[in-house]
Amino acid sequence: MKILIINASVRNERSYSRKLTQLFVENWKARHPSDVFTYREAGIDSIPNINESWIAGAFKKPEDRTEESQKALQLSNELVEELKEHDIYVIGTPMYNWSIPSGLKAYIDQVMRINETWKFRSGVPDGDYVGLLKNKKIFILSTRGDTGYGENEKNGHINFQTTYLKHIFGIMGVKDIRIFSLDNEEFGGEIFENSKNKVFNAIHSIE
Repeated sequence: MKILIINASVRNERSYSRKLTQLFVENWKARHPSDVFTYREAGIDSIPNINESWIAGAFKKPEDRTEESQKALQLSNELVEELKEHDIYVIGTPMYNWSIPSGLKAYIDQVMRINETWKFRSGVPDGDYVGLLKNKKIFILSTRGDTGYGENEKNGHINFQTTYLKHIFGIMGVKDIRIFSLDNEEFGGEIFENSKNKVFNAIHSIE
């Protein structure tokens, strides 16, 4: 199996989402020593935002793209191919302002490619999306300052982090989605230690 690790935090040593992806890798390697890991940075090393040339090229057939649009899509093509080549995706992301870091959003904009990772079923804009990433699995490892972000919980209506990631990767065809969230980071103390123990144990149980 080929596993793609995507880290989105702008912090390094102090990042708990990076600690979660590291824990995932250690646990997975112990159980599957022959599997291969690839790392993609979307936090410390910035992913460029899409621009007008990118949009112009992405919505044209490859043979109709100009040299400018082909250059604009170069990184996007690399990232899309990376997704296609890997079997499992692991995203480590903090919650910033109830959503995801801008670097991760830029990454998603780069890989959300019509006729590459998704398409319209009829071939024209009809709102009926078909995902083109087949037989993939994703683990979303999130960290959040508060708690209660689950469905029908007190902060569920402002969770634009895991709900967005689940929706967007679902459109691209990923249906096997598991979410592990480390909450209460801003509170620290015993409540945060309890959250860490719960999530760490859950990640250790992944097979």
